[in-house]
Amino acid sequence: MAGSALRAGGHDVAGLDVGYFADCDLGPGAPALPRVGSDVRDVDVEMLRGFEAVVHLAALSNDPLGSLAPDLTLEINVEGAARLARSARDAGVRRFIFSSSCSIYGASGGDVLVDETAPLKPVTPYAKSKVRTEELLQDLQAPDFCTVSLRNATVYGFSPRLRTDLVVNDLVASAVLDGVVRVLSDGTPWRPVVHVEDVARVIGAVLEAPEAAVSGEAFNVGTEAQNHQVHEIAEIVGDVAGAEVTITGERGPDPRSYRVDFSRLHAALPALREQWDVAAGARQLVDAYRGFGLTREGVRDRFVRLTRLEELRSEGALDGHLRWTRPRGERG
Repeated sequence: MAGSALRAGGHDVAGLDVGYFADCDLGPGAPALPRVGSDVRDVDVEMLRGFEAVVHLAALSNDPLGSLAPDLTLEINVEGAARLARSARDAGVRRFIFSSSCSIYGASGGDVLVDETAPLKPVTPYAKSKVRTEELLQDLQAPDFCTVSLRNATVYGFSPRLRTDLVVNDLVASAVLDGVVRVLSDGTPWRPVVHVEDVARVIGAVLEAPEAAVSGEAFNVGTEAQNHQVHEIAEIVGDVAGAEVTITGERGPDPRSYRVDFSRLHAALPALREQWDVAAGARQLVDAYRGFGLTREGVRDRFVRLTRLEELRSEGALDGHLRWTRPRGERG
């Protein structure tokens, strides 16, 4: 999604991707970009020569996966990011944008809006890896190497390489496939959410912003209006999809609860305007899920990151360190 948006904005874009999820599309596939097939742990300086900027999105990408394999989360999310950033600096790349997460505020509660100066209280290996990476980027910041950390709210919305292991996308899938929006927590935690297209728009704005406005900064990405309790998100999804809402509480209270202040981003980039809210995003997802024929099997096997990686490991396509054991695309 980010690559396509940047290319539409006039940038020349190439992707670097290990290919774990290359066939996990719903509907028409993601537009092809020139691509370097590499694990982020193997990037070297020569791969990055000639690029003006790097947007680093790669990671073991959610809390359940990070908790299952905390050592791999450190290896890929922190050590891999450090290797990529140092290689970029040494290759002459001038701007490095890191996709961080508001989950680093994890146990802050919902009583006040937290801004970028708030204490960081990550509660999962995934969130801790984001904190570590932000710290190492601060150490690499230099006059000729501008680093920026984007602390994204929880992302939602349709893109061809779909993920359903995100709260809004998951609840809409439940509504479409089962006719019920099923919330397994007690529904009380606060979550800031942001549409994937708005995240792509922010990345483009940060790439094009004057260096002095963004260099060395961390920005929360989202809007205050999209701070919601989980039960509120469920109710919005239920209204849009015409589905019943059920709060089961079977997984108990979730310690990850935080409301976020996004004013620093909008002060630095005053022309930036987010275009989505949860209701519009839910309508987009309902239409896409129904139009492209989302199935329970697809949700279970293709569009949940943890399940997909477990499948590749069980087939022997990936080893215990999530390294390919045979050429990509060959499945035993």
